[in-house]
Amino acid sequence: MKKLVLLRHGESVWNKENRFTGWTDVGLSEKGVNEAIEAGKTLKKEGFHFKLAYTSYLTRAIKTLWLGLEEMDLMWIPVYKSWRLNEKHYGMLQGLNKSEMAEKYGAEQVHLWRRSYDAPPPPLEESDERSSLNDPRYAGLDKKDIPMTECLKDVVERMVPYWENDISLNLKKYGEILVSAHGNSLRAVVKYLKNMSDEDILKFNIPTGIPYVFEFDDDLKLQKDYFLGDPEVIKKLMDQVAKQAKNK
Repeated sequence: MKKLVLLRHGESVWNKENRFTGWTDVGLSEKGVNEAIEAGKTLKKEGFHFKLAYTSYLTRAIKTLWLGLEEMDLMWIPVYKSWRLNEKHYGMLQGLNKSEMAEKYGAEQVHLWRRSYDAPPPPLEESDERSSLNDPRYAGLDKKDIPMTECLKDVVERMVPYWENDISLNLKKYGEILVSAHGNSLRAVVKYLKNMSDEDILKFNIPTGIPYVFEFDDDLKLQKDYFLGDPEVIKKLMDQVAKQAKNK
């Protein structure tokens, strides 16, 4: 049996402030730190012993991984970082409050930008200070791979090759892998692994700091998937994610 654990980073400072974050690099809130620690404790209690881990280039995911691995006494394992696991780029919405944008543009339009499968928000200008073009962590990337905006379809398209050519191969080899990333990059993984429709993935929410386990046979055929925790609590947390962009 092969096990993949997906872990959405703990609450970030901008999650707490209900802002669109995307590729902007922000830290964890105090609650987010605690969520990451608790995730590590849960995974240790459940007997996981990862051989390697993956994360994005963004601090909130990296620190969540560190804190979780520290609780498991596994900070020594190899960790691979990739921009392909970064959050969806929210274009000109990055840094702006979700509820305020719903008031300005209408809840329906913001919901479309936020959760549509193939309708990205308006892009940033390359000269915008929020652009990642001059961020040193992406200096080795082709300019075309540094987005000015994205929809979930774009995130799926950049994630799938990484799964097929890297993560899945190591999962077969090592048996247990942890991926600490973001709401949309992890939804892209979920969509691909569960063969979910474009419509169904839009209704699926991943709460912060709750380990999500996928079990596969030796040929990586999915056998089952489940969150670790109280189902009622997890449902409430998933509902909270869905309501983030509603008007105040």
